[in-house]
Parts: sequence; C-alpha cells; structure tokens
Amino acid sequence: MNSLKKLPGAEFEVMKTIWANEPPVTTNMLMEQLGNQKGWKLQTLITLLLRLVDRGFVRTEKNGKQRTYYPLVDKERYLEFETSSFIERFHDHSIVSLVNTLYDGKDLNASDLDALSRWLKKRGE
Repeated sequence: MNSLKKLPGAEFEVMKTIWANEPPVTTNMLMEQLGNQKGWKLQTLITLLLRLVDRGFVRTEKNGKQRTYYPLVDKERYLEFETSSFIERFHDHSIVSLVNTLYDGKDLNASDLDALSRWLKKRGE
C-alpha cells in the first residue's frame, strides 16, 4: 500500500484494538474488548472491519464459522502518517510551531526541558 488515508474515529478505535492484540484477532475478541464497551452491535463492528479491509489496513481469513483479522499497517507507521499530516495541516510543516503551541501556557518542569534538550542534541548530531 503506497499511500495511507486518515481513518475515521470508529475505524481508528478498531485498529487500536487490533494493534493491542497478537494476530490473528477474531470478531469475538474485538466485541469483548471494544464493541461491548462502545455499545456497538455485532453488525456495526463487522461493517467497520470490512471498511478496514477495503482500505487495506487489515486482511481477513475465514476459519470455520469464525473470521480472523491481521493488521497490514503497523501502528508506528500510521501514527507517523497522522502526526506528519497534523503538523503539515495545522503548523505549516513547522515543528517549532507545534512545540510553541504545546508549550504555550504550560509549565514544563526541569526534567521535561532536560529530556527535550537531550532529544534535540541527539537529532542535531
């Protein structure tokens, strides 16, 4: 899959649950861990899973009466995509703008500032 697309909220919730489990993930597992908590009917979850299959985020296999799902996109890759898109859209590709927004009005303690300083020095090497 060459280009990722932003996932709507409910589909992202399903992906987070898939990523949190060792593949394969079953529909029953997803209902227990997410669907019941969200108050979803089984058909709602199945619809979301089919959308994820269509979008290329998961593949599915039928094992008897049970469907299993395997992630095709890993969590780190998707989070990198989302974060890059966010910085591009809201901060015009500027990490400084993002950090200023996060910092504005917030108290960073000495250990936070020290960790950021070490991170910046490491990136500059």
